[in-house]
Amino acid sequence: MRLQDKVIIVTGSTTGIGKAIALRCVAEGASVILHGLEKDWGEAVLKALGKEHARLHIEDISKEGAPQRLVDFAIKSFGKLDAVVNNAASVVSSNIHTTDAAFLHKVIEVNTIAPFNLIKAALPELRMNRGCALNIGSVNAWSGEPNLLAYSISKGALMTMTRNLGDTLHREDGVRVNQINPGWVLTEVETIRKREHGLADDWYKDLPDVYAPAGRILAPAEIAAAAIYWLADESGPISGQVVDLEQYPFMGRNPPKDTTTIKPKKK
Repeated sequence: MRLQDKVIIVTGSTTGIGKAIALRCVAEGASVILHGLEKDWGEAVLKALGKEHARLHIEDISKEGAPQRLVDFAIKSFGKLDAVVNNAASVVSSNIHTTDAAFLHKVIEVNTIAPFNLIKAALPELRMNRGCALNIGSVNAWSGEPNLLAYSISKGALMTMTRNLGDTLHREDGVRVNQINPGWVLTEVETIRKREHGLADDWYKDLPDVYAPAGRILAPAEIAAAAIYWLADESGPISGQVVDLEQYPFMGRNPPKDTTTIKPKKK
């Protein structure tokens, strides 16, 4: 049990990567605060975990006061707080022509400012328990896809924040801050997005090698497995680190020119 008796907030844990992390945290001995916007999905996860191991808080994390309410809920539910996982994010398509200031501000509010506010709200508890924060970013933080401009900007800012706080909070408060940058992951939401793009429900079974050298893309449980190391005491004093989790080198890679639209292979 690598997380025995720890209490962990996992934002955006009603589905996808966050859900997988919450499930794995409980399997490793932790109690978790589930969080998200989808009440029915969240209640299904809560039922699977049991109220002795989890509680559910439904609220937009970017709302004023939401991070503090989430921290207070964790302490009220389980008496303490050892770690926060900033996973909740707004994944939206945009480029320079479709992105205005208001749109960009909203994406950054959810993907960058809300994680900052949650770490700040949790800091007294994390300091007292020598806890940690784990930010879930994206390989798009390094540059990003052509149609993920606002999202990529927000994840790049999150990465800088992780390195900055990973240094200062570790030295000043004994609190570690690290980040995982997942690549392409087969989540429920990703399946819905691809269906909206006109692809068949089994689009992920036959992808071009340039996108999936291994013959498949990542599963949420594989990201969750990596997250446990950073949440556990076994990661020791390591802080301010960003780890890319993708099946090929993201920076410096040379994919074919026609990669702006993901299309399954023709049979």
